[in-house]
Amino acid sequence: MKWLSTKLNYVIAIAIISSLFACKGGSKTDSDDVDAVAVESQKKASKVFYAVPSPSELSAMIKATGANFNKNMLNTPANESKYTSIIQKSLNLGVYGADLSYTSTFDQTQEAMLYMGVCKKLADGLGITGAINENTVKRMEKNINNKDSLLKIISDTYLETDIYLKNNERAGVSALVVAGGWIEGLYISVNIAAQNAKNELLVKRIAEQKLILENLIGLLETNEANDNAPELMTEMKALKSIFDNIKASDAPAAEVKTDAAAKKTVIGSAGELNLTPEQLAEITKKITSIRTMIIS
Repeated sequence: MKWLSTKLNYVIAIAIISSLFACKGGSKTDSDDVDAVAVESQKKASKVFYAVPSPSELSAMIKATGANFNKNMLNTPANESKYTSIIQKSLNLGVYGADLSYTSTFDQTQEAMLYMGVCKKLADGLGITGAINENTVKRMEKNINNKDSLLKIISDTYLETDIYLKNNERAGVSALVVAGGWIEGLYISVNIAAQNAKNELLVKRIAEQKLILENLIGLLETNEANDNAPELMTEMKALKSIFDNIKASDAPAAEVKTDAAAKKTVIGSAGELNLTPEQLAEITKKITSIRTMIIS
């Protein structure tokens, strides 16, 4: 049996993981039901978050393909002013967070500063002013030529955001941020895979998103995105239908096991998930459509 383990170190995921586990207070009569919902949400969130590649893992995969930095794949910072609703701000905070991770992976420090600035504006619009503030930007500027320090500042900032969201019962916002980040990450990945011949590892990781997508949809449903963002849910389920056609070679159904203490998810099956070029093209078309809907 073949297993794949990945660490949680994705910049936006760090930001809001614990907030998804927060539950609202209620009477003793309601507490058991609320706790059950919170536990189920935690399980789904863990399976999504802990399976996302860390920046170093992503960098290694991209390097293996021979890909170069391509800013044209990213959501332009100029679009930020278009996002006025809570849903738009939440989803695009996730999108820009993924872009921030991508620019940091490629040592694009000036671009990273731009994307941090955009994240700050969206966070301000969502009322998350306690974590991403002017002091954060100044610290980044001071350490702009030190990649390790820069990444630590980003991680620390989003840990503070996590605390704020958890304390202010913003699980619905958090779920949409996660969805936006996952969508942008998949969008970047399929474009890199399409443009580079040495893409076997990246294609394999794309195929494995079949397992993560199921939990992401469950997470969104748990946090009422199905009611608040019905068009997104419809499109995500359509994407899942494409992923459902990906078959494993001579293997039973794949399984996702999460070790919360070790902050990792193990994705396993007895065989490989076989993503065909035709299926990759379908996924690329659908994720591009979903991503366009979010950033437009």
